[in-house]
Amino acid sequence: MIKTLTRIIAAVALLVSFASTSIAADSKKPIRIPVHNWSSQVVMAYVIGGIFESIGDNVEYVPADSQAVYESIRQGDVDISQEVWQSAFGASFDAARDAGGLLDWGDHVARSLEDMGYPNWVADDGLCPGLPDWTALQNPDCAANFATPDSGGKGRWLEGPQTWHQDLMPQRLEALGLGDLWTVKFAGSADALWAELAAAKKEGRGTIIFNWTPNFTDGAGFTFIDFPPYYDGCRPVDGGDGKCGSPDGYLKKAVNENFPKTHPDAAAIFKNMAFTTGQIGAMAALVDVDGMTHEDAGKKWLADNESVWKAF
Repeated sequence: MIKTLTRIIAAVALLVSFASTSIAADSKKPIRIPVHNWSSQVVMAYVIGGIFESIGDNVEYVPADSQAVYESIRQGDVDISQEVWQSAFGASFDAARDAGGLLDWGDHVARSLEDMGYPNWVADDGLCPGLPDWTALQNPDCAANFATPDSGGKGRWLEGPQTWHQDLMPQRLEALGLGDLWTVKFAGSADALWAELAAAKKEGRGTIIFNWTPNFTDGAGFTFIDFPPYYDGCRPVDGGDGKCGSPDGYLKKAVNENFPKTHPDAAAIFKNMAFTTGQIGAMAALVDVDGMTHEDAGKKWLADNESVWKAF
């Protein structure tokens, strides 16, 4: 009798186990991964999509605004975000998380910095003695070496697309008292920033551009300007005077709150995923240095780094 009861209990437990496995299986509904307008983010989208496909999931790549994407995730129109940069997108991320529907899914190993800087040959050529200290920008002779046809005789900072930071850099420039010598212009895309690097070197003039790390420029030689340290509340949007640089920030992941329920296997992998500075820079370099398409770069990175992503 006891043996029979034991067998019945075991059989019921097995059935429950099978039922749980069936319920927990990833949905066949495509996982919607956003693509933005800088190389590491787009290549990483294809890397992550390839990993999800390797476990049998379906993937859809969705062009998305880099600020509005967090509201899209919260509303369930997009499932994940793989590169939440603190300085540029932290406020949008926080607002969506606090409103409910978006979950903080942890950080990458890589730390982030997003700020104005210059290729190392600017310092090697002596175009602005005193850099990377920001006070070197107070020298009119320095500013003259960074003038361009569209800068009205002033030195130029070339920012990224205005959607990334709105008027953060013009506000900083004015707050630091540099408005008489420098002006901020906005690039239309990340590619325009890299085109400016090449053009400035060819023309023998200085260039200050917005850049970030992790990026392919980590290996090419790039230095960020040392502005006054960032602290919470220093930016005008937070009520501060704007006299501060960018934070040493996180590089975070986010998911819709239902993603762990609809795609538990993919969600677990995504939570384990934590890329390093070198790995993310290598993803970008496949496009911005080697000239590959984003999709081909994703495939190559996966093929060359199986030991990395299979560990997730």
